[in-house]
Formats: sequence, structure tokens, C-alpha cells
Amino acid sequence: MSEPEPENNSVNLDFNNTEIAFYDKSDSELTNTYRLFKLMSQKFLVDMGSVIGLFAVKANLPFVKPIVRKTIFKQFVGGENLLDCQPAIDRLHKNNTLTILDYGAEGKSGEDALDEVMKETIKAVELAASNSSVPAISTKLTGLADDALLLKCNEEQSLNPAEQLNYERLIDRISQVCSRAEELGVSVLVDAEESWMQVAIDKIVDEMMAKFNKEKVVVYNTYQLYRHDKLAQLKADHQIALKNGYRIGAKLVRGAYMDKERKRAEEKGYTSPIHKNKEAVDRDYDLSLKYCMENYETIGSICATHNINSNLYQAKLIEELGIPKDHEHINFCQLYGMSDYITFNLADAGFNVAKYVPYGPIKEVVPYLIRRAKENTSITGEVGRELEFITKEMKRRGK
Repeated sequence: MSEPEPENNSVNLDFNNTEIAFYDKSDSELTNTYRLFKLMSQKFLVDMGSVIGLFAVKANLPFVKPIVRKTIFKQFVGGENLLDCQPAIDRLHKNNTLTILDYGAEGKSGEDALDEVMKETIKAVELAASNSSVPAISTKLTGLADDALLLKCNEEQSLNPAEQLNYERLIDRISQVCSRAEELGVSVLVDAEESWMQVAIDKIVDEMMAKFNKEKVVVYNTYQLYRHDKLAQLKADHQIALKNGYRIGAKLVRGAYMDKERKRAEEKGYTSPIHKNKEAVDRDYDLSLKYCMENYETIGSICATHNINSNLYQAKLIEELGIPKDHEHINFCQLYGMSDYITFNLADAGFNVAKYVPYGPIKEVVPYLIRRAKENTSITGEVGRELEFITKEMKRRGK
């Protein structure tokens, strides 16, 4: 079920304005972007390329990385390291758009590798502190702990002495990241994962929020609203925070693991945590936006979606409730390389809006790139709308 076309509205926000959306792209850049999304619209190419590409990159085949670097990597990734991201940060800043840095490490194991992710994440915090257009960084607990440990904690199994030590190391890693962020005035957004690890992650993030969010919102948890229990959890977490004297950070997303979640639930014989239909997801997402806007003084929230209607809904709520557009607790966010017609039109209208800018060695970020490609090949996915708006801008330019 596709979204209806956006219309002009009372908040003077027009997502149809492709001139604003693509003003900083040259004709050749726009053409290259069109060609990439056109390829991504072919599901069989994406499916085949994902399998072959993942194997080829892991096997370190010499001809693959240059192709990836010049195409999908260039579109969706800031660079292979922090310094590489500076041109993307500067370009977004010219569009009045903020940057959220996201080191593309996940599924790590081994204490040395996990420590390196922590150190890299702290470097991102320090770079953010030196740049006024980078208010936050993103991190994944699957990059700071072994998946098997999170799975065991999620099931509330007893940990052996070695596992207990590794758990304490995980807490120390995320605490070091959050402490440095608090010290430097940067926010930390913790990504959501699959449901079979999320309870353990929520517990840890709640502890970090209680510790670091007393004066301002430093730590944000991620709420996947395609789950039928997350709206209630958002409200419960907020009430607990009010009772205990801290604020919560809530990054609101729809979710990225729907097929995997449903398949696992069916295989293991439990009720799927995913809503049965899109209408229920959209309802809970917008109710979550409404709850956060009505409680914006004690909730720092991020409308992190590519859904046009939800972005428009939050903008209308901000106006109706008389909330300053630039209030530090009210934010919008989209992924780098996608939905510029949403991001830059929001920025042009004076809202706080950011791009999630992932970075890391090609080998590290390939799983992220594959998810982006697969998510956007469906008929109702982002790629169709991207092509529509790019085509409209090319026609406007007479190309």
C-alpha cells in the first residue's frame, strides 16, 4: 500500500519541491543517482548482487571494492573513516542539515575487536563535539558485545564467570561512550536489534538513560513501532523516568527485521511481535509521535522515518502545540543518500533535521548496504518514490 501524494499544507511544508531537494546536485550527479536507484528497483538484481557482493567483498576479490565504492557505497556511506566523512558533513551543513555519525560495525566478537569498536565510537563522539553540525553519534550494542552474550542475557539465563566478566566489559564500554558524550555535550543513539536480543539491550539502555539523562537527554533508545508492544513500552519508560528524575531519549523507527521476525516466530512456535498489517504500524507510529510531542519537555525524540505522512504529521503537531521548531528535544532524521526531498524541505522550513551518515571500511558496512538495497526494492519501498522525484527534477531542469 503506497503513501498518498504529499500536498501543500498549513505548515508551509511542500515535499514536492524537488528544486530544494536536489539543488546541490549537479546534472551528472543527479543522473548517476537516477541510474543507481533504477538498478535497485530490479529485485532480482538486488537479490543476486547481495549474495555475490557479500561473498566477493569477504573474499577480498580485487575488482569488487572499486565498483562498490563508486556506486552504492558513494550514495549511502560517508566514507571509510571519520576524516572521509567531512565533505558529507560540510555538504549537509550547507543544506541546514545536521549529521549523525554511525560507525558501521555490528556482529563483532572477541574482546580486542569489541574494544576497538568502543575506541572508534569515542573518536566519533570527539569529532562530533568539535563540529556544531554533528549533535549526535549512533552505536550498536552488537558492535560492543558478542551476540551470543546478548542472546543469553535476553533469555535471562545464568552467566558463567567468563560470561559475567564479558557482560561487565560491555557495560564498561557503553558507559565510557556515554560518559564521554555527556562530558562533551554530544548525544548517543543506541540502535534497536532483533526481538531476541532487544530485551537485554533495553535493560542496558535504560540504565544508561537513568545515569546520564538527568540534566539533558544524552542517551536515546530506539523504538521499533512495527512491534505491537513498543507504544506501550515508550509510555511506560517515560513514566518510570518521570518517577526517578531523568528524561528519556526516543528514536522512533518503524523497523527493519520484519520478515526475519515473522519467520523465526513461526519456526519456534511463538506469537510474532510484529503488527499484522501496515495500518496498525502507521497508527502506533503516529500515536508515538503525538505522545512525544505532548511530552516534549521530558522526552527528547527523533522522528526517524522516510514516511512522508508521519513527517508531515509531526510538523503539524509542532505547529498546533506551539513548540519552537528548533527545540533541542524535537528532531527529524533520514538516512544519508535517501529521501532528500523530505530532509532538505524540512530543513528549509526551519525544523531540526539530520541525516544518519554511516562510515567504515567497505567490508564492514556491506551488511548495512545490503539491507538498504533490499528494503528499498519492494513496490511500496523508498526506491520508487526516489525515482519519481529524481525524474521530476530532471524534467524541471530540461534533462
